[in-house]
Amino acid sequence: MEISPTQPKEQASLNLPFEATISSILASVPDKLKRPRVGIVCGSGLSGLVETLKEVVLIPYDNLAGFAQSTVHGHKSALAFGLIGGGRNEGIPVVAMLGRFHYYEGHDFHTVMYPVRVMARLGVKDIIITNASGSLNPKIPVGTSKSPNFVVVHDHIGLPNLTGENPLIGPQASPSFPRFLPLSDAYSPVLRRYAFLAAHDLSLDDDALAEGTYAWVSGPTYETPAEGRFLRSAGADLVGMSTIPEVVAAREEGMNVLVLSLVTNFVVIPEHYRSIKEEVAAELAGKRVELPKIPVVSHEEVLTISKQKAGVMKKLVSRVIELSGQQQA
Repeated sequence: MEISPTQPKEQASLNLPFEATISSILASVPDKLKRPRVGIVCGSGLSGLVETLKEVVLIPYDNLAGFAQSTVHGHKSALAFGLIGGGRNEGIPVVAMLGRFHYYEGHDFHTVMYPVRVMARLGVKDIIITNASGSLNPKIPVGTSKSPNFVVVHDHIGLPNLTGENPLIGPQASPSFPRFLPLSDAYSPVLRRYAFLAAHDLSLDDDALAEGTYAWVSGPTYETPAEGRFLRSAGADLVGMSTIPEVVAAREEGMNVLVLSLVTNFVVIPEHYRSIKEEVAAELAGKRVELPKIPVVSHEEVLTISKQKAGVMKKLVSRVIELSGQQQA
């Protein structure tokens, strides 16, 4: 039977090594940790979240089929299994990804999204994805030692998604998945509510937790002023080089998503460009010209703020998980 031009050919599913990966995990962790309820993806400088876990079991990525290595400073390369919370119960089983994979490192999207898909097959229903981001919105300041600033993401703009680099282009991970994935409901209102309740329980200042739209760019360059201005005018409050491929995979797998973003720097967006023409004219006229320093962003700046605020992020994530566990108990 011939297929007409209007009928898409059936695409083969991806050949991903889930069986080998899951077998390695189940052979490495005790029974109480084999069915984690919550997954966590740790962003730049936030791998210290593992310190909140009890009865921790670390599995290096080297031991897991399908996993790559994170090459970015501030990212580790291991899955951490453990328990969060306690009280009368022994705690909620979770799995944390200590170090993510980025598209800009040269990994393909299947590799970037693979750990999230593994979490889903382990039974994870809720996933908390953290990242470090740059602020595009003057009303969302950078975190300081006295005032941490986190953003609960309620929407995103995925520039690569719109320009031919969508993570789901190509064969699907499962033939049961929808070919055209809706993302208007990507961010769970329930989990976002827990985030603000957690901030209240931790007595964080009211302005310590904001809501906003995250713009995903491929990186690894930081944005030019014109690019930052473009993203701001498009409605983005934050910008970063990760997270959205993981969000897409999690939603395709049917998981509930919460994204918590730590604001580590302002994107450089000057109100006016310095005029070299005017400076040269002033110099030729015999006037003294002072050359201003051009502001830039560095990864060291991002890591510094991340390390300073990692403690608050750990408490926030832990409390969100405890609240979700109380609701499901």
